[in-house]
Amino acid sequence: MPEKNAENPWIEGLKTLALSAFLAVGVRHFVAEARYIPSTSMLPTLKINDRLIIEKVGYRFSSPERGDIVVFSPTQELKRQGYDDAFIKRVIGLPGETIAVKGGIVHVNGERLSEKYIADEADYHFGPVTVPENHYLVLGDNRNNSYDSHYWGFVPRDKIIGRAAVRFWPLDRISVIDDPSYSLSK
Repeated sequence: MPEKNAENPWIEGLKTLALSAFLAVGVRHFVAEARYIPSTSMLPTLKINDRLIIEKVGYRFSSPERGDIVVFSPTQELKRQGYDDAFIKRVIGLPGETIAVKGGIVHVNGERLSEKYIADEADYHFGPVTVPENHYLVLGDNRNNSYDSHYWGFVPRDKIIGRAAVRFWPLDRISVIDDPSYSLSK
């Protein structure tokens, strides 16, 4: 004899599916999401078709730091140019800092930024510019083949989706993305 309070298995199954969908959407929206690399702008750090986990929680409690690789929604300038997809670049300039690129080298507040992660030194001059409050200057690691802040300006803090945390594909390149390998010097 069935229990009096036993629920229909179809109803139970629908509840389970609804809860699973709710959790999946919630995790993707608030905690982490997968992204892939569509271009060469972040070489040699990230290659085309690398798959990454973008961590979204940390920036709710702290601000992006120099060296972080961030994913961000298109800025107003990028939208004006017809871009709709998210970008991925490295944070170079923090709010209030003065950034210049001269002689192939990035300078932050007059100090040379030593970068071990770039493909080649920049073959352009840029700045000096001062990063506005609540904005960031971002550059691709493949400096000479990256459509980044030196073309279209700063990224507002509220456009940053999250930080690249883990590369999970391809399997032979699985790694945590946490060592920016940079330093400032006079």
